[in-house]
Amino acid sequence: MTSWTALTTLPGREAAEALGEALERLDPAPTGVGVLDLEDGSGRWEVGGYFSESPDRAGLAVLAALYEAADFAVSRIEDRDWVAQVRRELHPVHAGRFTVHGAHDSHRVGPERIALKIEAAMAFGTGHHDTTRGCLLLIDRLARRGARPRRVADIGCGTAVLAMAAARIWRARCVATDIDPIAAATACENARANALTPWIVTGTAPGFRHEAIQRAAPFDLVCANILAGPLKRLAPDMARHLAPGGRAILSGLLKDQAKAVEAVFRGHGMAREDRVVLGEWVSLTMRAALA
Repeated sequence: MTSWTALTTLPGREAAEALGEALERLDPAPTGVGVLDLEDGSGRWEVGGYFSESPDRAGLAVLAALYEAADFAVSRIEDRDWVAQVRRELHPVHAGRFTVHGAHDSHRVGPERIALKIEAAMAFGTGHHDTTRGCLLLIDRLARRGARPRRVADIGCGTAVLAMAAARIWRARCVATDIDPIAAATACENARANALTPWIVTGTAPGFRHEAIQRAAPFDLVCANILAGPLKRLAPDMARHLAPGGRAILSGLLKDQAKAVEAVFRGHGMAREDRVVLGEWVSLTMRAALA
């Protein structure tokens, strides 16, 4: 099915989030809206909408003017079976005892593996990126060392592969949220496809701003595979939502960013417990102090 994207940038998080909310009320309405920090030092944010029919360009122009944003760049995505293409290109990925795979490769996963089925979709986290693999390796290491977290949060969950890994290996109660509604919907579908809905609650929210997170806190483990800048901003909230002795698995960090992120979390009472380096990417396990 042919679809369209409409993208703009503007300064400031609050203005970007307000524009994102306004974009959702456009007619025809977008099927999804994303608000992302560009992380380039400019202080600008990107706001984008996905549409199943051609968006109202006049309405987009009005919104851009109202919120002092750049003109929306509208692109048409021609009809193409992207999911079929991704399925052809993806292959099972191993990380510790975990194997992340598509439904088309279920027969290739041995019975000794912990299988996590991820369908091709518009969300980050198929297991092929080194940041996702690093987080899965850290989860596996925690389990091998005897850790048994009962309450887990996956912040910026993408496909919810990390929440599913925790639910599968520990039967832990997990909350998986993402700022992108498409990712949150994908997370829900993946939890269902893996028969993990009794253990995983999904939702759309930035950071820790979701009622399911507030009800479930404090957490024994929080996973956040996002980017260095957002991780630094999340550090105070993460420290508040962790139980004494709780752990945070952090990724989305380039090698030259890891020390700065680690320092911010140390400033909030957390110490590095483990570290994985894969290519140019670093994944960390940070632990809160015991009460």
